[in-house]
Amino acid sequence: MAWDEWEQLKADAAGQQSTQMRLNQLDDGNGGRGGPGTGGEADLKVNQKSLAAIGDEAHKLFDRLETDGKHAKSSSEKAATGLKADFEVGGALAHVAAHWDAQVRTLLDACAHISNHLEYSNKAHRNDEERALTAFSKISELDAGFDDRDQRR
Repeated sequence: MAWDEWEQLKADAAGQQSTQMRLNQLDDGNGGRGGPGTGGEADLKVNQKSLAAIGDEAHKLFDRLETDGKHAKSSSEKAATGLKADFEVGGALAHVAAHWDAQVRTLLDACAHISNHLEYSNKAHRNDEERALTAFSKISELDAGFDDRDQRR
């Protein structure tokens, strides 16, 4: 881009009606409130059943990976120990086994993080909903009190 083009683009931007945020996309014809025909609804919807299913699968993956990953580690370490005395490949196999163990631990941490985070999210959203319901019920009690006061006049 030449300097003149840059200056022209800046001048064009400065000449627009008002200062406002502009997203780098075309207007969807719905004022940016979701796709056409959505009525302004959000695209992302989550329910507790979905979160629980994902958390359960992460926990199952954790259990399987922990068992199977350790099995591969111990087998590889035994083979490496047996080969070290006679072959150079024994040292290389020990190196691979150590990296394997590190990768398995990383995956185990990720699975545990997913499972724990989804459980936390589920509880946090449940607590938020309870707080909101409590607040709304208090508002309706206040409204009822105002209605009673108006009737006494």
